[in-house]
Amino acid sequence: MSETGMLRRRAVLGGLAAGMAAPRGAAAQAAFPARNFRVVVPTGQGGGADRLARSFDDGWSKALGRQFEYDFFPGAAGQVGYEVYAGRREADGYNLLFGNMGPEMIMYALQKPKFRFPEDIVYFCRIDVDDSCVLVRQDSPFRRIEDVVQEAKRRTVNAATSRIPHPASIGILALGEATGARFNLVPYAGGNPTTIAVLSGEADIGVLPVAGVVAQTGRLRVLGVFNKENVVAAKTDNAPSINAVFGTSIPDLYSSRAWAIHARAVERFPDRFRKLEETARPVFDDPAFRTAYERTGAAQETIRFGDRATCTEYALAMIELANRYAPQLSARR
Repeated sequence: MSETGMLRRRAVLGGLAAGMAAPRGAAAQAAFPARNFRVVVPTGQGGGADRLARSFDDGWSKALGRQFEYDFFPGAAGQVGYEVYAGRREADGYNLLFGNMGPEMIMYALQKPKFRFPEDIVYFCRIDVDDSCVLVRQDSPFRRIEDVVQEAKRRTVNAATSRIPHPASIGILALGEATGARFNLVPYAGGNPTTIAVLSGEADIGVLPVAGVVAQTGRLRVLGVFNKENVVAAKTDNAPSINAVFGTSIPDLYSSRAWAIHARAVERFPDRFRKLEETARPVFDDPAFRTAYERTGAAQETIRFGDRATCTEYALAMIELANRYAPQLSARR
């Protein structure tokens, strides 16, 4: 990490630790929320973010006494939704964003959108840690990750991905860089189209978060994960850590979905923000949430709460990682 990056991260995290402004009074706290919440999702309706947000909001809406209404703005790897949220939604605590921090902070680093992070948007409740993986169809001739790398040294292997700005995309590029293998990233605008491309044979392999792949065990097979530990090893036939196989030092690469709010709302309405934080955390202890989460096809092992400081540290780290691999990612856009 650069010295500038370290200083910036310390300054941001130091500001988080400094604490919140004083509440506006018991009356203001009791009055919130007075209406339903509106949520911007920067991907398409029916996708992974949509399903996971709804699995969470059932318990959260009971605690808050209000419902969540969703608007979907897919496009430009998430940039459209973020710019709608930052620029066209009121910063009043009633407007939230549910995003996938990993790919969307990579988007932020590469595409230079109008909003600023963390000046404009605050992530405050992470719900999962979903490791990136390499996947193939069940009857693929590639039985091990070593088979993929060996073939990719002989010819360029097409790798399907949900979007170019993604931790999984960085993972396969980093593997190629470390081993001399050649991979061509092909974006398919979403996890479902990506798996279809792999299943149909249109792409040789795919790179995606592992939770969605686990949901299709029997049709898809995981060959390796970009993390030091495979938390869903029992559901992926003990797929290995790619670093362990090749002796590489690729950073842990995972997606994390999280709830976010306008930074201005945090400053203007600290009592409202505090209530959102305080009611979100207990949802993770609700068995109904875990059941609903698993019904989306995701594995319960990937549920992992993260507070504002954890989210901010991760998001800044993803921006730095994207800047590191910007030449390779930009060449494939």
